Amino acid sequence: MILNPSVLNGDDNLPDNSYAYNIDLNSPWFIRKGAMIAYYGQMEFRPLTHGLQGGVLHMVSQQFSAPLYMGDYAVAEGFGKLIIGDRGYDINSYDLEDGNLTIRAANLLAFQPGLSLNQSIVPGFLTLIGTGKFLASSNGPVMFAEPPLRVDPEALVGWADCPSPSHHYDQGWITSFLAAGAARFGINSGEERQFDFTGAGTVLIQSSEKILDDSFVVRTIEGQLHGLSAVGLQRLNSVITSQMGGQQRY
Repeated sequence: MILNPSVLNGDDNLPDNSYAYNIDLNSPWFIRKGAMIAYYGQMEFRPLTHGLQGGVLHMVSQQFSAPLYMGDYAVAEGFGKLIIGDRGYDINSYDLEDGNLTIRAANLLAFQPGLSLNQSIVPGFLTLIGTGKFLASSNGPVMFAEPPLRVDPEALVGWADCPSPSHHYDQGWITSFLAAGAARFGINSGEERQFDFTGAGTVLIQSSEKILDDSFVVRTIEGQLHGLSAVGLQRLNSVITSQMGGQQRY
């Protein structure tokens, strides 16, 4: 199939292509930088960090409350067909109706300004509140599950209308000397450490344990370093050194 505007009907994945998505742009969208593949029509992409004026500036100040992520997004304005992708990962659209959904920052690609974006208390995650459509990528198809359940942290995409998860550590998993040694060096598996969800709501899980991008978690940690004492920084440095040594052995 040769791509042209006539085959792009409405907001949807490209025909027979779950890795690319078409937005029928006729009003502003928040778009993650680097997500745009191509477009038909007339469009402008305005970074959130500079050059905003008038109504767009007001929209950003009202709807974008995640300062650590300002440099990662732009406002797409204009008219036409906007095609986005994310390194060959699956892309799906989701609709919130006066809802509340928290999603891994690396998975969020775009959202309508009817939704407000906030930083989650869980590092590396963002919370969308309100009514509108958003687009998210995943490493494989997304499954929807009801709590109570425990999820491998690397497989978690997000959760909607339920409390934030707590960490669960299965100490019974560490029964051998080898497992105990691995835990000492900060090597954890989903079988040992999980996110524990309780209450009502929906949990989104990708069908893979591969995190798309951990730079958002790193940035969150960096934002907390100014509050650490010298002892805390030394402890963190020791943990990082041990973690890197463990990964090099594998």
